[in-house]
Amino acid sequence: MIAIIGLVLLFVFVFGGYVMAGGSMAPIIKAAPIETFIIVGAGVAATLVGNGMEVVKGLGKGMGKVFKGPAYKKEDYLSTIFVVAKIMKTLKTEGAVALEAHIENPEASAIFGEYPKILHDHALLHLITDTVRLMVVSSSNLSPYAVEEVMDQSIKTHHHGELKVVESVGTLAGALPALGIVACVLGVVKTMGKIDQPPPVLGALIGGALVGTFLGVFFAYGLVEPMSKRMAQIVEEEGEIYKVVKQIIIGTMHGHPMPLIIEAARVSISHHNQPSFAEVFDGMRGK
Repeated sequence: MIAIIGLVLLFVFVFGGYVMAGGSMAPIIKAAPIETFIIVGAGVAATLVGNGMEVVKGLGKGMGKVFKGPAYKKEDYLSTIFVVAKIMKTLKTEGAVALEAHIENPEASAIFGEYPKILHDHALLHLITDTVRLMVVSSSNLSPYAVEEVMDQSIKTHHHGELKVVESVGTLAGALPALGIVACVLGVVKTMGKIDQPPPVLGALIGGALVGTFLGVFFAYGLVEPMSKRMAQIVEEEGEIYKVVKQIIIGTMHGHPMPLIIEAARVSISHHNQPSFAEVFDGMRGK
């Protein structure tokens, strides 16, 4: 919602200020379709040239998050704490054999079945199941530090993949002003072909060409670069849920008391998504 408000204010202040200064919108409205076609079309083409299919597929999803916000809310952090804590409790009290079915077939697991969003989040689900599977097949002979290193690498790999999308949007933002100049130069070339026309006609043609430069800068610094920054913030925030998983698993392997482990995981979450102490520990009762 805040992103939509920002976009509205951007157009109001830029074009409202221009009109208040006595400018006419007619030349911009007339030139904008063709100039936008050149700039946006070239930008999309350059993005396709410079990125693989996985990044291109992620662009739409990433842009959507700018308006929808991060995928994880307070309830998702609570669910993650509950499911990982329950898995580790089962491993500790009932042993690896009791847990094996839940890890090998999470879709049929009663533990994971309580939390369908986690079940459908493949990256988060695999971080949990693959790490616990590693612990099970190693017969508890693993060093917590070795497991932590493996988890860090898994999180880093996922994080790096998400950041590739952010970087591609940032690259596009950097290219748009230059593409605006390209559109402007083409407009100047068109103007030079009509150099014998009277000054009012030439003025309109030059004004239309300059709209290309304006739109390139406007799109870059008013729209695309802020979106890139917001996408980076969202990737960083969504990464917190993986750290919650790591905190609980590694804390359990170190033999720390479960309340201490859960509290360490809870306080690692950003304040606006952080569940209260009561929400976590009241929810843990009976699980």
